[in-house]
Amino acid sequence: MPFQRGKRMAFLEVQHLSKSFGDTVAADAVSFSLERGRVLVLLGPSGSGKSTLLRLIAGLETPDRGSVSLDGRDITPLPPHRRDIAMVFQSYALYPHMTARGNMEFALKVAGMPKEERNRRVEEAAKLLGIERLLDRRPAECSGGERQRIALGRAIVRRPLLFLFDEPLSNLDAALRESLRVELRSLLTSLGATAVYVTHDQSEAMSLGDEVALMREGSIVQIGTPRELFDGPRSLFAALFLGSPRANVLKGECSGGVFRTRGGLALPAPPSLSGPAVLVLRPLYLRPDPAGGLRGPVLSVEYQGGRSVVWFDSPDGPLSAVLDGGELPRPGEEAAFSCPLSRAFWFEPESGRRLH
Repeated sequence: MPFQRGKRMAFLEVQHLSKSFGDTVAADAVSFSLERGRVLVLLGPSGSGKSTLLRLIAGLETPDRGSVSLDGRDITPLPPHRRDIAMVFQSYALYPHMTARGNMEFALKVAGMPKEERNRRVEEAAKLLGIERLLDRRPAECSGGERQRIALGRAIVRRPLLFLFDEPLSNLDAALRESLRVELRSLLTSLGATAVYVTHDQSEAMSLGDEVALMREGSIVQIGTPRELFDGPRSLFAALFLGSPRANVLKGECSGGVFRTRGGLALPAPPSLSGPAVLVLRPLYLRPDPAGGLRGPVLSVEYQGGRSVVWFDSPDGPLSAVLDGGELPRPGEEAAFSCPLSRAFWFEPESGRRLH
């Protein structure tokens, strides 16, 4: 049977999943659901619990509390090999003494699948991944990118209900990582696959995920589409974790529609805000404005092809703006910028809670 979009897609539901290692809480009552045919990316810094959560879903770790349901069935008590899940690891996890074909068909062989069907599945997956010429090679004879394609093929031939990816591209160089990221997104779309993908790379998360779950200290702090997380962060942590260069942060006090920073800048603020606040401005949304309240001498200009990052000093420390084309200021020159109120994020200083 050829691969078909929409074939055997899963519905994943995680409820109150918890796991601790001694005093370290790796998963703190995590709950989420994933619709059939969608890709969820678990994003967060090292130690946030991403890989532990993935291993709990796979059955490689036993939860202290909570449950995992797949396609309406509680799989929490089941061992990994009975969960109908395929996992692709960062380290490829290929058998070095087997050829690519041997690695890809191994799980099918163990399951007792007839040789003819195994061969057909392997050939189909190899064609899909463009690795037909590699089938008789061993992993040591293949590049990193080729080995990762073989690992993907091994997962695909099983036709699982759910794919799990644990930072599968992190061992590759930047250029190959980018090209494989595009290929992987196209592959998952063509398969109509349901998948959970772990990464600490926000570019991967934004390009691969239909939804992104941002994690911190074992909890999901926000979940939504990439656009929702980028343009609607609910916490200071979310606002600062996403975006490159990092968002500008200004601390100060709101009163009467004016935000006065600690350094003395006076910027427009929502009239409804009063008291201490943290203002976050993405460099992407700053625009040159002779009357703008964000001003100071230019420290450096980083040309990045289609865009440039301008760093300038201010009474509150260095700030940055991203400019697309046009005439660029020079280091030492005075620059002034403004940002629309609609693009500004306001947070409570102590809790990091979104105010506006």
